Amino acid sequence: MISTLRSIRRFSTSRSLAATAEQIFAREDKYGCHNYKPLPVALAKGEGVFVWDVAGKRYYDFLASYSAVNQGHCHPRILAAAIKQMQQLTLTSRAFFNNVLGEYEEFLAKKFKYDKVLPMNTGTIISAAYRSQLLKYGQGPCSFCLGVEACESAVKLARRWAYDKKKVPENKAKVVFAEDNFWGRSIAAVSASTDPESYGGFGPFVPLFEKVPYNNLQALEKAISDPNTAAFMVEPIQGEAGVVLPDDGYLKGVANLCQKYNVLFITDEVQSGLGRTGYLLAHYHDKVRPDIVILGKALSGGVYPVSAVLCDDHIMMNIKPGQHGSTYGGNPVACRAAIEALKVIEEEGLVENSAAMGKLLMDKLRTLPKEVVPVVRGRGLFCAIIINKKFDAWKVCNRLLKNGLLSKNTHGDIIRFTPPLCINKDQIEESSEIIIKTIHEVAAEHK
Repeated sequence: MISTLRSIRRFSTSRSLAATAEQIFAREDKYGCHNYKPLPVALAKGEGVFVWDVAGKRYYDFLASYSAVNQGHCHPRILAAAIKQMQQLTLTSRAFFNNVLGEYEEFLAKKFKYDKVLPMNTGTIISAAYRSQLLKYGQGPCSFCLGVEACESAVKLARRWAYDKKKVPENKAKVVFAEDNFWGRSIAAVSASTDPESYGGFGPFVPLFEKVPYNNLQALEKAISDPNTAAFMVEPIQGEAGVVLPDDGYLKGVANLCQKYNVLFITDEVQSGLGRTGYLLAHYHDKVRPDIVILGKALSGGVYPVSAVLCDDHIMMNIKPGQHGSTYGGNPVACRAAIEALKVIEEEGLVENSAAMGKLLMDKLRTLPKEVVPVVRGRGLFCAIIINKKFDAWKVCNRLLKNGLLSKNTHGDIIRFTPPLCINKDQIEESSEIIIKTIHEVAAEHK
């Protein structure tokens, strides 16, 4: 089946390829919500570290759908697993057992060493048309995984634990978040946000969400010493904020403080996890064991929306039947895709490759002229540069696009470089040359 998929993806053409990029831009502008500001490129195909636009131009994908396609675009093993399951059983809801969910839960629980798994899937964006296209073509950039549902589930679990186990008074459970966090755009997520672009104009917000500075143990201790605190949620490395790494020992300090005050320690590994940092999970670098771990994005390799919450029985078993769930949560297709996606990470050595290729990429980025790129930071293939504001990071991204590499700026002047973890040494060399060439072109234009 895999060889067939490769053949189909190489030679098939969908109707959308007949439209020009300009027509595609105009159609989205006319009929779609203007809730994103994409770069001016219309993609039609993806494979490995590459994507192709509707005109057939190839690009290095250095955003990897915000780390949803760590295994590479349209990985044939993951596609084959999903398609095979689609041909057998797609959805049962949780009103009945299915023959894949338990296997998936056992696989995750044993792999990550937690008692229980809460499967969450955001299924509203999967349509019959998408399923048909996947079966027919097996091609196209595959990036539909969302973690906000799992993050909300973690918060809900923490509050229930606080009431049942910690005996916090009813409706008084507080949850603390790190400033500059990002875990989605639902009302709960923006209630936890400190970014005015995320929360502005959407109040009123969820009560008893408190924010403290990231990488500040003193501020954290002050916040969680409140006996009504249920949990502290934090990204081991902040992704949307611009690949912000905390000081060595920060997560260890967080774990110790949470234990001291009987507060749940939650790590949001939706973007930083599953090999992105050169560790299977980013918090492994700090040798800590959070009470709750949130996974998403690359959990399915970008083929299907899958997210999950991991924790032990004393937390998970406070949720009773009818108190939480979703129609698509634990569906057979998502579970089968996720099992295969995790096997790909392990069997293809993507964690180790991320560490090795990340070092090569960081070494290349550190050669960039300081007048344009004053800061380079990252771990594994979770990398970012800061562009001097006078050079305009948006224009730099457009020049990268012109030269054959895709990325996107965040918070104005930060550009993330997060390619699929299957990238090899030759591809690092070639893609780095594109970045170096682009930065020197930008510098020359300002002289």
